[in-house]
Order: sequence, then structure tokens, then C-alpha cells
Amino acid sequence: MRLEPRQKPSDRRGLYRSRLGPRRGSRRAVTAALLAAAVSASLLGATPAAPVGPHDPTDRSAPRLHLPSPPGGENVRVLVFHASAGAEPPTVDAGIEAAEEIGRSGPAAERFEITATADPSVFTADRLGRFNAVVFLTGGGDVLDPAQEAGLESYMEAGGGFLGIHGAAAAEPYSEWYSGLIGARPAGDGPGRAQRATVEVGDRRNPAAKDLPPEWKRPDRWLNWEKNPSGSVHTVARVRERSYDPGEGAMGWDHPVSWCRDYDGGRSFYTGMGGTADSFQEADFRSHLRGALLWTARLARADCQATITSNYKAERVTSPNQPGQSDQIGEPHGMATADDGRVFYIGRGGGDAEAPVVTDWSDPEIGKGQGTVHVYDPSTGKVSLVGSLTVFGNKGGGDELVKVEEGLLGIALDPDFTDNGRLYLHYTPHSRLDRDKHMAERRVSRFTVDPRTGKLDESSEKVLLKWPVQVHSCCHAGGGMAFDSKGDLYIATGDNNSSQFSGGYSGNNPEPDYKGVSFADARRTAGNTNNLNGKILRIHPEDDGTYTLPEGNLFTGEESDEGGGKTRGEIYVMGVRNPARISIDPETDVLYAGWVGPDAGEPSTTWGPAKYDTFARITHAGNQGWPYCMGNKQPYRDRGLPDPDKPLGWYDCDRLKNESPNNDGLVNIPPAQPNNIWYSPQGGAPDYPRDENGVPSYKPDEQRLLLPWLKGGGQATMDGPVYRYDKSTVSKGGWPEYWDGKWFVGDFYDSEQPRHAVLMPDGDEPGALPVHAESLKKIIPVGEDGIRNLMDWKFAPDGSLYVLDYGRGFFTSDDKSALWHVTYEGGEATPAPGDVVGTATKEAAR
Repeated sequence: MRLEPRQKPSDRRGLYRSRLGPRRGSRRAVTAALLAAAVSASLLGATPAAPVGPHDPTDRSAPRLHLPSPPGGENVRVLVFHASAGAEPPTVDAGIEAAEEIGRSGPAAERFEITATADPSVFTADRLGRFNAVVFLTGGGDVLDPAQEAGLESYMEAGGGFLGIHGAAAAEPYSEWYSGLIGARPAGDGPGRAQRATVEVGDRRNPAAKDLPPEWKRPDRWLNWEKNPSGSVHTVARVRERSYDPGEGAMGWDHPVSWCRDYDGGRSFYTGMGGTADSFQEADFRSHLRGALLWTARLARADCQATITSNYKAERVTSPNQPGQSDQIGEPHGMATADDGRVFYIGRGGGDAEAPVVTDWSDPEIGKGQGTVHVYDPSTGKVSLVGSLTVFGNKGGGDELVKVEEGLLGIALDPDFTDNGRLYLHYTPHSRLDRDKHMAERRVSRFTVDPRTGKLDESSEKVLLKWPVQVHSCCHAGGGMAFDSKGDLYIATGDNNSSQFSGGYSGNNPEPDYKGVSFADARRTAGNTNNLNGKILRIHPEDDGTYTLPEGNLFTGEESDEGGGKTRGEIYVMGVRNPARISIDPETDVLYAGWVGPDAGEPSTTWGPAKYDTFARITHAGNQGWPYCMGNKQPYRDRGLPDPDKPLGWYDCDRLKNESPNNDGLVNIPPAQPNNIWYSPQGGAPDYPRDENGVPSYKPDEQRLLLPWLKGGGQATMDGPVYRYDKSTVSKGGWPEYWDGKWFVGDFYDSEQPRHAVLMPDGDEPGALPVHAESLKKIIPVGEDGIRNLMDWKFAPDGSLYVLDYGRGFFTSDDKSALWHVTYEGGEATPAPGDVVGTATKEAAR
């Protein structure tokens, strides 16, 4: 229904009073308070109550708007207000018709009645209080006088709902309160022509988005914003700027287009879409509006607080170590969370900054360090040292003689740790060091934590797996470990290869060696089917301290080819460079991993791509490409003897051969799989035109950045978890359901590098790009006094996040080395279950 007959736009201008010039003192505190009381009274059909002021929407004791709750959604009313200070937008008729159709359709419990008007006199207590939600289908301009604006403010304070569509962002230009209600103001002269673009729908649970495709391609008039509202509102969807021409005032990768939040006692939703009349005929756009109206009218619940950064608290839970001790933390290098909430974290083995550096290989102390295991108990807030191992991992050793990346590298808790106290450590024992050949032994061992003392029982060690590593030339030890739901243990190993001797491109120089062991040719390791370095291994630990091989690994251990050679059955993934962190999605058992790339600062038309740090979602056994191919199957150039500085042919990523003189595995190796995320100093996911042989041009001026939300520089990937919201275990401080299914990807550094939660498309297509990314840099704070050097991050069973900050030095711990706890304090979804209108929806909300 409409409050007045439909008139030509020119006839409606007398239905509101237009004002010129800035408004002064638009908020009239006394008037607003009285109106709030009157609105509440009108909605309740009762005598006006005493004046009330603004309140916290999460405070359930504060006054709220209380509409009757009849069976279904009948008697639910929505006001569509369409006044404009100038000519009426051409979208008004289409918008009103769409709203009327939405209100008539759907289940009975979700229907509502539409009243449309351009008359601002409706913004009074006795009239506005009859509506569950108000829609602004307006253009720009000052459309409410002070008393009417106070009526809208009081309506929201009393628990009302507001939906702004497109041009509504330009209404009430002199009102700071309305600016807060709408969330952001348009920049410049407004949108130009309609353009087809891709909308990234990041909130897969909001009623306004849950039925939309994650990548929603549609035409509209796209607005830029004076100030990006991300972080102060809950962003439901973003428009992907590289899919259209955003013009002057472009926002970059983070360009919100739809958002919501609890505001001043009520609920506010805004969408920048709906700038064309045709938009309102789209089924998906009507679905978007329908969900927004269900929430604002209290017919459905939604969490519109999950990405508001002020709702998160990051707290350091470990203190700096006592001088000369590691009583709180070692050199941070990994962690695991137990079912009882305790957090176990390890120190690699680098001593404090004052520890002496032993550089003499004949000295038996060379490289000796103490790898530490600490535990933080959130129930007491206390840290204790569980135990330590003597490792080869302190400063000293390697060709630089000042650093080494070996040591205590990884930790995983047995799936039954609460009952059996078993944990697994991935480390390099100092006792197995060959000082003459500069070789060491890496191993994965099972230990038991004594339940009486809480200490690591070193005598309980069961060595499951061991293999040789060269320690003549630093680096790339990897270290991450994780269990899946079947009890299979995944172990990430670095390529045990030098970063030098290849100009920062493919680590494939066959020439350097020490006493017969190559240390600059990753074809000896990561590209070798018979070597456990540069891999992600998968084994099944048995009770007796041995292991068996799960079905579905990359090799059985029995393969051979014409060139001779063999394989290792423990290999699940080959072709990774330095995977410090891996994770398993607890719901799907899919493996997620990240690894550090080489050092070339820019691409080369001779040698191949610049350094790519990489993340991958790995759904089956395969070869991720290193040192032959990186990114989305971008090849490197081959090298050989006698002159490794002379470029040979480009590698064929689909038909790879390992023809290195240092290879003792198969010659014909599995093809390279494309990766999901890669980044360089040039930006996120560089891609290039390719020639007839599939070789990219590698010309910077021809690159396309497929993932503009991230960039490198000094870079070191730190793969994070896939968050899974568990209603049965999440407790106070736990992150909300919005983050469920999102993959956390980060970098050791905190500048332009990634620290994001990404949404992957459905399915298991290798190399599929993320469809959406949410920045975490204000939630997991960056900077000198924040979490500047992210080393590891894990969710606890209660849904809260723990993060390890490495500190500010290298190969050491310092007073910034710390364990942090990041909790959510935003409250539950709104409206409260008892405030949802409609019997059926109420039951679903409980």
C-alpha cells in the first residue's frame, strides 16, 4: 500500500520540505528522547513511557522495540520512503514493485506488508512506530527536517530496522548520525554508466547473502566511498575493481558494496547496489534485498558484528623471559592446541642474543642449542616449561657460519593426547651431527608427557622416521606437522637447499657440493622421488612406535622407470621449497600448506618468475612444482653441467623430467600442479601472456595481478588454519560463525604481505583462486607493539585464536617473542531469539 496516490515525480516535491544550507544541531536530545518513548509506546499500543536514551544493542536489558509476534509474518509492516531533494531517481517505481513482490512471496512466516511514501511527515512517533523496518529508496539531498530526523533516530533507538539502497548513501548530507547509520558516503559526483562487475560475497551466512553465488556477476552503477567503512561495519559483499572501471576515487581491492551493523539500538543494512531500474528485476538482487529486509524487520537473525575490528581483543599472554633463561618462551617455531584448551609451543633452539656463536666445525659444541617445549594453561594463565631437547640449531654452522635453520621444528599432539599424553616432535638432534661431512639427521619422534609432573619424558622417545640432511649450507628445514581425522600424520620438510648460486630463481644449480653432497640443486631433494626433503610426508603412527603408509600417497615405494631409480612411499606431496606451516581442515581432511619462495626480486625473461611465496589447497597427492615450476604452472629455465650459468630449455610443467646428475629417483616425475595463491614484490598472483609453447613472457609491463589484495617484498608464508565453528564447544571469546570455512593465510612480515582469511570456491579444482579475502591486520594487530612477525597461529577448541610472534631478531628470542590470544567480544547475532517476529522463524533462531 502507499500513503499517497502515485504521482509524477514533479508532483511529489511538495510532500517534503527541502532545506538549503548546513543543518546545525540536527540531534535534539530532549525531543529525540521523548519521541523514542512515544515510538515505543506506539509500537506497544501502550501509554508513552519515560524518555530513554541511546543504548548498547548487545545489552539485552536495554529498552527495545517490541512488536506483537503473530503466527507467521502477517502484520509485519515495512515503510519504503522515496523522497529526494531533486528529481526522483528512476529506480523508485522498480524498487517499490520489487519490495511489494518480496513482501508477498516466500513462506508465510516471512511475509510483510509494504507501505510506500515520499511524505517525510511519516517520521513521527505515532506513524513511524507502526513499522518493523524503514527502507530509504531515496536519492541524495536533505529530505528530513530536524524533528523528522529526530523521529528516525528515536525509531532506531527503540529497536527499529533500517535498509538503505544505493542513492540513500547521499541523503541527509549534514547529519553525522545519518552518516553513521548509512556507514559511508559516496565520493565524487556519483556513479557514471552502468557496468558489469563481479561482486565477492564474503558472508555466506547472512540472510542477505546465503543464497547468492560467491562470485556474483551483474551490472550496476558502482559507487566509490569517501572513506572505506571496512572494520567499522560488517561487510557482507565487495565489488571486485579489476572486473570493471572504477574511475576516479577507486578503493582498491577492499571495495565494500553491502554491509550491516547494529546501530544506536536498532539494525542498519546498506547496499550500494540497486543503481539501475533493471537491478530490481534480477532474482539474485531480490534475494539480496529479501534477506536484508528479513533481518531489519526482525524476521531473521544475522551476525552483523563479526568483522567490526573493535569487537576483537588481542592480548599477550606470555611475559618476556628472565635474563639468560627461557622460562616463558624459546625461539618461537610452532604450536599445537590440546582438547582441554592448553597451548603447547616450541622453541627452535636459537639462544638469546648473548649466546656465543661457535663457528669452528672441529668444536664439538658447534650449533648446539636447546629446543624447548612450553605450555600455556588458560585456566590458570600460567606458563611452564614442559621439556627441552639438545638440538643442532643454535647460531653457528652452515656456510655463513652465523645461522642455521635446523633444530626443533615442529610439534603435533596425538589425537588422543588428553588420554595418552603423547606428542610428536620434528627435530635435528645434535648427537647425530657428522662434523666432518657437515651432515645431520632429521627425525620425527613420539614422546610422552608425564601426567604427574607435566614434564616431557625424554626416555619415552620412539623414533618413527629419520633421514639425512646436509648442514653445510643453510637453509630450508620446513617443520610443520598436523594430524587428520584418520590419525594420519602429515610432516612438512624443506628442500634442504641453499638460497644462493641461482640468482634467486630456480634452485637447480648442480655444481656446488661438499664432500659429494650437492647443496644448491633442489632436484636432489624437492624434485627427487627418492628423497624425503622438500616434501609433505604422510604416515600413520602405530602404538608400538612404528608407522604404516596410508593408501593414496603419491608413491608406493616400488616404482621405477627406464632411468632406474625408485621412490619413497611416505611422500604425499613433492615439489615444495620451505613449508614452515601446514594445516588440515578438521571438517574435510583437506591439506592446506604454504611455503617460502626463492629470492629474485623481479621476473626474468631468461630464467623465469620472480620469487613466489605460495599457498595451496591440496586435495590429493601430487607435485606442486618446485624447482621446475611455480605459481599457476609458470616454468623456470633448466641448468646443467659443465656451465650452470648457461640457460637451457624451459621446463614443461605437464611433462617434467628430473635429469639432474644429483637425482637418484625417477627421471619421469609427476606433472606440476597449479597453486592457489602466489605473490611477489610486484603483487598478488602475477600472470603473463604465454607463447605457443605455454611459456610466459615474464615482462613486468605485461603482467596481470589476479589477487590484488596481497603483495610481497621481504616475504615468508605462514599457513594458518581453516576455522570451523562448533556451536557445542565455542565459548566466550570464541570467533563467530562468520569465519567458518575460511582459510587463514599470513606472512611472517606485517607490511603489505598477506594476513587474511580467504574463502575458497566449492569443489577441489587444483589451482582455483580464492573468491574473497578479508583482511585481519586490525584484528591480529600489526606493528612494533603488535604481532609483527607471525610465526604460527591455531584455533583452540573454544574458538579463540592463539598466535606466536617470533620477535624482532633472527635465530634468537627476545622480549618481543610472545604467545598472543585473540578473542571475540562482539556478542551474539541480532535480534535476540525472543525478539524475532514469526513463530516458525523464532523456532529456527533458538
